[in-house]
Amino acid sequence: MARVVKLVLDTIKHHPLHKMWLKLAQDLAGELGVELEVKEEDYVYAINHGDTDELGMAWLPQLFAVLDDGSVKLVLSQFPFDPKTTKPDPDAALEEARRRLKEIMGEA
Repeated sequence: MARVVKLVLDTIKHHPLHKMWLKLAQDLAGELGVELEVKEEDYVYAINHGDTDELGMAWLPQLFAVLDDGSVKLVLSQFPFDPKTTKPDPDAALEEARRRLKEIMGEA
């Protein structure tokens, strides 16, 4: 069973949802009791470990988990929106990230 040793948020400070991404990452790191590393505009990191478009380019923000074996897994690459209001949904983001972390750690 894999263990998360650190979360990494690769972000852009001027992104409209930057603060929501940061709060999400801080909340998850607190729940897991692990360090949070915040990278700013590290596109190489995102390309190597995250989601990319059809041309191989990554977008930011993206959230990653570093495991005890040194591997990096993508936790979340798109912030969910509430379909009724079309506004960002922090609760859905937290639930989706928790679900993905359970999958990564082999608990799902």
